Amino acid sequence: MDWLEITAKTVDEAITEALIKLQTTSDRIEYEVIEKESSGFLGLFNKPAKIRARMKQGVDYAAKDFLSKVFKAMNIEATVDINYDEEESSMDINVLGEDMGVLIGKRGQTLDSLQYLVSLVLNKDSEKYIKIKLDTENYRQRRKETLENLGKNIAFKVKRTKKPVALEPMNPYERRIIHSVLQNDKFVETHSEGEEPFRRVVVTLKKSAQTKDYKYNNHGNQYKPQYGNKPKKEYSGYTHKQKEDVIKTSELE
Repeated sequence: MDWLEITAKTVDEAITEALIKLQTTSDRIEYEVIEKESSGFLGLFNKPAKIRARMKQGVDYAAKDFLSKVFKAMNIEATVDINYDEEESSMDINVLGEDMGVLIGKRGQTLDSLQYLVSLVLNKDSEKYIKIKLDTENYRQRRKETLENLGKNIAFKVKRTKKPVALEPMNPYERRIIHSVLQNDKFVETHSEGEEPFRRVVVTLKKSAQTKDYKYNNHGNQYKPQYGNKPKKEYSGYTHKQKEDVIKTSELE
């Protein structure tokens, strides 16, 4: 909403007039004093007070206003759709426009940076922290699916080679996706290493699965433990120690 300029004898009278024109109460407006009233010699040449006032802007307006200025500086034509849930203190921002690839950036880095800046702007004077999600062209969901597939493929590689694999550095949100998709895997586990912004997920084989050998089908998504060239329950020909190892590994299933 545009500012409303008001002139009156005093600042208080100007504020009262602003409340009348805006049809609201004092707790719902913001104003700036442009010029205070002043009295001349012997009451002559008095100068009135001048203020500008407007309705207080919500956080959704602040987010839209900030992004509009950023897009203008970037020469990007885009519209902003905002869904603010006050009870959950969360805001979903969707940017619509052509050629949004420049806004997404490499692996979403530009989008993440914009999301961070919007969060700083909105939470600077907010009493309750507002969680911001900035998206365009459904990038967040597509990236989530890509990372989930990546996690499963890396787990497959770790099971096959029995060697740990370190992924590229990721932000906390993307690392959580990898941890989440593999948290129920019986044979691999994940942890994070390094310092931000170079912190990364490492996928390793669980100790309980390190004595197993895995045989994969052509699809690469099914496997079963193998014990040399003999069936699992055929112990003939094994030494006593080998029999114990076979029994021990069979208990891991």
